[in-house]
Amino acid sequence: MKKKLTILAAAIAMTAPAFAEGYQVNSLSARQTGMGHTGVALKLGSESMFFNPGALSFLEKNIDFNASYTMIKPNVTAKMPDGTKYDNMTTCATPIAAHFGMKVYDNFAAGISFYTPYGSKIDWSDNWPGAELNQRVKLQIFTVQPTFSWKILPNFSVGAGVMVTWGNVDMSKGLVSGSSLDMMLHALGNPYRFGDTTPASVGLKGNADVAVGANIGALWDINEKWSVGASWRSQQTMKVRSGEATVTYANDVARTILEQRLNMLHQANFRASMPAPWVLNFGVSYKPIRNLVIAADAQLTGWHAYQQLDIEFLSEQVQAYNQNITKNYKNSWTVKLGAQYDVTKRFCVRAGLMIDQTPVNKQYYNPETPGATKIEPSVGLSFFPVPQLSIDASVLYVHGIKTTGSCTYPDLLLGRPTTFTGVFQVNAWAPSIGLTLHI
Repeated sequence: MKKKLTILAAAIAMTAPAFAEGYQVNSLSARQTGMGHTGVALKLGSESMFFNPGALSFLEKNIDFNASYTMIKPNVTAKMPDGTKYDNMTTCATPIAAHFGMKVYDNFAAGISFYTPYGSKIDWSDNWPGAELNQRVKLQIFTVQPTFSWKILPNFSVGAGVMVTWGNVDMSKGLVSGSSLDMMLHALGNPYRFGDTTPASVGLKGNADVAVGANIGALWDINEKWSVGASWRSQQTMKVRSGEATVTYANDVARTILEQRLNMLHQANFRASMPAPWVLNFGVSYKPIRNLVIAADAQLTGWHAYQQLDIEFLSEQVQAYNQNITKNYKNSWTVKLGAQYDVTKRFCVRAGLMIDQTPVNKQYYNPETPGATKIEPSVGLSFFPVPQLSIDASVLYVHGIKTTGSCTYPDLLLGRPTTFTGVFQVNAWAPSIGLTLHI
């Protein structure tokens, strides 16, 4: 029995990294995504509450509102050693952001933001070769952030926001492979064969408790042409205190054979935690001419905080078999470049580029969120039908560097290690649309 429970716990742990890595969302503004999602050293109005709270006090109007909606359509493929290629069937993910800011005094501003800083959505289907590692994942993390900003000097400001964050996760993976069960049936003289069908799967659902963190920043206008800024978002720990596991079967044959073996897992509760890592940003902006601004940001994300995944079962019968899975992520940089040119008073265009380094350790590569260093060009525009209102649009293309990864996991039925290897390619389109209102 001990061996059986240990293997079950390890199998579940192979799914949960989707909750830990997820996608760090770098497309939370229709305007700024058009210029490489830069903004640390720019005066963006209410959007500065996310990029750099210190810049909020540079509001030009008494009230500023901005909202953005993005549709991320990923295309992730996995090529097997035999040359067979599998495409994920993921529908669009839709990160959103909304910001409301207002001047309280000439040198003091306040506001509130809502945004989705992390998220993941992927669907490999039930019966692909990596089903025992992952079938599908849906992760959503939300943040509400009240913010205050003070212009200490005419050209220098600071700001701070309180990040109140919560989320949920819904994922599934195969527990038993068709080939392993076929070998067992053959040994028993049973003629039934599952072939490529995954006989049994487990679903994991859970809601994370509310976590609280800080987003702080400062902006310095050196002169009319140059500005520099810095911001820091603190690490938050997202804790699922009582998630639930649910076992499903491909058909009645699988249920009859496996139900007794897997029954202890059905409706079992678990707890787990993930770090939403700290993020440190540095930025500089330059206006070579009146109508043109160029910006560059460097973003360091503290993925080193994710060294292992801990899965703890709530049942006393199972607690002895808690798992501590090594991940060894590393801190990673994202370099962002962008430019905006005002063609007329009512129309401006933007262009940008992000280079996003993966934090994933290839020795523990898992297809639930295929990690890859990404190159991400973007373009965008804004149109002002009236001086107080702009309609913003952008499109970002994500090109992931082709990555070969492997992962070794225990076979539930045969009791031996199995290695899954694939060549992964990640690409995505991310169009955004938004509105900005100044009053």
